[in-house]
Amino acid sequence: MTRSASTPNRIEISSYDWPEVTAGTDLVALVTRTLELADGDVLVLTSKVVSKAEDRVVPGPRATVVAAESTRTVARRGQSVITETRHGLIMAAAGVDASNVGEDCVATLPVDSDDSARRLRAGLYDVTGRNVAVVVTDTAGRAWRNGQTDMAIGCAGLWPLVDLAGTLDVYSGLLTVTAPAVADELAAAADLVKGKTTGRPLARVRGLGDTVLPVGAPGPGAGTLIRHRDDDLFGLGARDAVQAAALRSDEQALGHFPRRVGTDPEPFEGVDSDSPDVLITWARSEQTVDDTPGGAGDWLVQVDVRSTAGPDAWIEAGRLLERVDILAAAHRLRLAANPGPLPQVTGWRTVARGRWSVA
Repeated sequence: MTRSASTPNRIEISSYDWPEVTAGTDLVALVTRTLELADGDVLVLTSKVVSKAEDRVVPGPRATVVAAESTRTVARRGQSVITETRHGLIMAAAGVDASNVGEDCVATLPVDSDDSARRLRAGLYDVTGRNVAVVVTDTAGRAWRNGQTDMAIGCAGLWPLVDLAGTLDVYSGLLTVTAPAVADELAAAADLVKGKTTGRPLARVRGLGDTVLPVGAPGPGAGTLIRHRDDDLFGLGARDAVQAAALRSDEQALGHFPRRVGTDPEPFEGVDSDSPDVLITWARSEQTVDDTPGGAGDWLVQVDVRSTAGPDAWIEAGRLLERVDILAAAHRLRLAANPGPLPQVTGWRTVARGRWSVA
């Protein structure tokens, strides 16, 4: 991430026809035969042609390939599956695509799109002496919105994010978290001229020379656009999150609930008994007032049943304990070995006592 460069008031985007790309195609030679480069150009290239050149088109049932390319399932609905790839990308079907490839084959994403972009950029400089940036793109849907747009899955020669925190807006207001995803914006803009059915997988963007890094400085790559799972508020689909918290059998899924911060709501607040014969008590052993990751302190939880109560009260107690377990999983809390005491209530029997701490 870097501070903002000057913002141009005009850019030029052109797309180019290409012949069919196959395994082993020299993309550097193909680019130089297609267009004349200038210092400061940004080349935007669809990942499909990179995959073809790198022999990432494979035969086989699509579902089998998707499973092989996925590290976990984020959300599932019917036959549709959203997965995380080994790159950390969250995409439908792990980015496996059957369009614009041969029959009974599918294209998988490049093994390392940032490396692909770096090698293409370096090769173009070696051949032409021109300092350009390269963005490798793929198409993805967006949470909350219909349709798809292109995003950067690899880049070299530019900062994928521009950090505007600490700068002033036109009303002299201080910006604090604004960070335009420049690489994604380039990917989406270039797709307007590349299209999906035109046979034009390459676009050149001119007018953004100030964003192109010096020769030998590839930048951090598009991997920096991937939010760490501890800070990801949408690491699981809604139904999948409930299932993970209720079953508590998938440690990988449980690890994708967001980490707690000190200003988060209390995890067990609002858990009340529907029976006058069942009492649930929780207390915070150490309160925090800042946003320290995880939030210090433990939570003590105790469930008591009136000594004279019947079976329905014990069923209600079990229901409350299960709700506590589900909420603890959602807040990434673990059960400590020594719960410690909570005040005993005369005429009540303690069903369970637990000390929960940040995992």
